[in-house]
Amino acid sequence: MSHDGVGTRPGRGSVMRAAAFLTAGVLALPVLSGCSDPDPAGKPLAGQDIAPAARARIADGGTLRWAVDSVPETLNTFQSDADTTTSRIAQATLPSMYRLDESGRPERNEAYLESAKVVETEPKQVVLYKLDQQAVWSDGREIGAADFAAQWRALSGKDSAYWTARNAGYDRIQKIERGDNDLEVRVTFARSYADWQSLFSPLYPKEVMGTPDSFNDGARRKLKVSAGPFTVRKIDRKGDEIRLTRNPRWWGEPAKLNEIVLRAVPRDERAAELAAGRLDLADVDPAAARRIAIAAPRPKNPSGSPSGTPLMGPDLRKLTPVQRKDKERFHGFEVRKSLEPAYTQLALNGGGDGPLADERVRRAVARALDREKIAETVLRPLGLPTEPVGSHLALSGQAAYADNSGAVGGQDTAEAQALLADAGWVPGGPVKEKKKGEKAAGSEADKTGKKEEGEEKEKGSEAKTDKKTDKKSDDGTYIVGEDNKGADEQDSRPLAQDGKQYGGKQLSGGAPGAYAPQGTAAPAAATRQLAKDGKALTLRFVVPDGEGSGTLRTVADRIGHMLKRVGIRTEITKVSDESYFKDHIASGQYDLALYSWPASAFPATDARPIYAKPVPAADGSLNVEQNYTRVGTDQVDQLFEQAVSTLDESESRSLIRKADSRIWAAAGSIPLYQRPQLTAARTNLANAGAFGFGTPVFEDMGFLKKGAAGQPAPTAS
Repeated sequence: MSHDGVGTRPGRGSVMRAAAFLTAGVLALPVLSGCSDPDPAGKPLAGQDIAPAARARIADGGTLRWAVDSVPETLNTFQSDADTTTSRIAQATLPSMYRLDESGRPERNEAYLESAKVVETEPKQVVLYKLDQQAVWSDGREIGAADFAAQWRALSGKDSAYWTARNAGYDRIQKIERGDNDLEVRVTFARSYADWQSLFSPLYPKEVMGTPDSFNDGARRKLKVSAGPFTVRKIDRKGDEIRLTRNPRWWGEPAKLNEIVLRAVPRDERAAELAAGRLDLADVDPAAARRIAIAAPRPKNPSGSPSGTPLMGPDLRKLTPVQRKDKERFHGFEVRKSLEPAYTQLALNGGGDGPLADERVRRAVARALDREKIAETVLRPLGLPTEPVGSHLALSGQAAYADNSGAVGGQDTAEAQALLADAGWVPGGPVKEKKKGEKAAGSEADKTGKKEEGEEKEKGSEAKTDKKTDKKSDDGTYIVGEDNKGADEQDSRPLAQDGKQYGGKQLSGGAPGAYAPQGTAAPAAATRQLAKDGKALTLRFVVPDGEGSGTLRTVADRIGHMLKRVGIRTEITKVSDESYFKDHIASGQYDLALYSWPASAFPATDARPIYAKPVPAADGSLNVEQNYTRVGTDQVDQLFEQAVSTLDESESRSLIRKADSRIWAAAGSIPLYQRPQLTAARTNLANAGAFGFGTPVFEDMGFLKKGAAGQPAPTAS
């Protein structure tokens, strides 16, 4: 799970599925938005930006130095401490029966599969895999049924000796057997499984999956046997890098690169490493992206003169001394940008006896938000599409996508206030004084946590705090709009314009920052404080305090002002990145929070634990799985089960969209915007960069031949 770092819903393809990461009654719902459209999924809002080039234009050889967030603790993606680097290594070195295309849809991986299809549905579902006849492990052994069977037994959930983080899908398999020959694998399911294409990606050799000991320990620190275009040559934990080299037994298109070096580099150090020539490819924050973009050639406007870009700002006829230096430092680099297959959401904790346990209050929060403005704040300055996310279960371009936000409704102040009034919250009601020493709601979350005070002052920014309306309580909690004076001016302050927007690690990092365009209109005046039974309607808004989380704090502040207009106050409390998720989100010590989920090509499997109705456990605790908002319904659970059990793809998509409508209506979480992806790359590096939905094709990455680009290929290291 990440709070706007790499969102981590258990997912396939470009995002790993790991259980260690982030999982009302019948409502009258409007017709699904877009159902009259033959394809409500549409197209991805932003495509890949990887400088595509034909293999003939790419030089043979060279080393790609690629920044990652960590040297992983394990190379086994099915273990709880696997991370995104684990997944990246698996993509380069292990078989995947299916991969994701540019629209986030699964496609057969031709390097391993000649075909795969459902050949029987009665009395049981049977899938027949026909493997490529050249597909072999790096030790020369053919990939076959024994490997499939070993992985099924390890992940079936029947043997607790296997320390596996997940078994979704594998627990539905009844048996696996050899087909008519060694290249055929027959998989028989005990229960029909719509998402069968999610299985065996990646596929590990039977030497890893065959016994509990080999599964638990055999692939944590090394991968002796692999079957991809690259193999793991060395993991240097002291040097913080992993070296992947060409696989001499690879039967597909030979890898263009000799070697890929994955280097663990903190986000705030990547610009310096790029400038020093020690990296060729790195995801960067907006501040670094702006510095690098200055060095890239500017597009020309119709008059023939250079024009401005969102990353570089307005056309600057004269560069400052610092900018001139950056232009020299980052010569030969460019910024490639897209949208990540992940979205940022506002989570509303409906558990316990707090105000948000009332669905009417949650729906009022949803109706108070202007999601379009929030998306524009974050994405417009980066030159990326600003359309808000309309689904919890898919993103635009994916098969299951449809904008179902109409189930809760758009921004409507009057409707929000009516919902609150119906729930018993009235303006200016009597409020009981807090007893001496009584802490504000949410203040126990982290005694060492810093408290938000106005807009976060980032490096290079000049954000200011309006202390007349945004006050700080005695315990340091920042209260958005303590009184109603100056409401018009307090939300018109400039947002942070620059600064570090990412954390050091993938699982705790932030997201690219939010920037307000000039001329942003001031909001309307706020209403009076609402109260009920002597208690004011004030919600605990917990945010991380790390350098990489400035965007979340800015978005939280903006949301606080939107809620203030309908009479809801927010107490924004900053806590350490380390404790943010474990001590607050997972434990339910919050009312409002911001974090990200990745999209999945298989939402019926991957999203179910995120939105499943919490149930009491044997010890009396509440089993929430990965549903950290603690909001769920029996109807949503039933729709997920129906969607994952039908083999009719159209029917399954329809059921997923119905489930999403009901998730919207319950208002446990409100999707806001798809996360930006900014990647610095050498201008002559082809087929790599901001991948968007698509799974990287490692064998096609490389440096253009001399004369094919303006920059020479870097010296191999």
